[in-house]
Amino acid sequence: MAITVKVNGEIIDNPSDNNIGSADFVHCTAISGAQSVIVKNSEGGVIGSLYLHTAGDTIIIEKGKTDTITLADGKASAATTCFGTWNKN
Repeated sequence: MAITVKVNGEIIDNPSDNNIGSADFVHCTAISGAQSVIVKNSEGGVIGSLYLHTAGDTIIIEKGKTDTITLADGKASAATTCFGTWNKN
């Protein structure tokens, strides 16, 4: 199933505790081999983490506006996702 993604910001290389412009949804891509994506709350506590198996693997993460993303060797960008017809309102 294809996902429609609306880009909402610039690409951030190798984000470290970055809130990605206060984005609600973040598109993450591994650039070099296996990578961990770590999501933390505004106090620095780990909410969760996930594993991208190889370069080119991607995931879209839903997070709170003040939550941060760390992806040691990858790229992240703010996005809005939509399943089905896009509503521009």
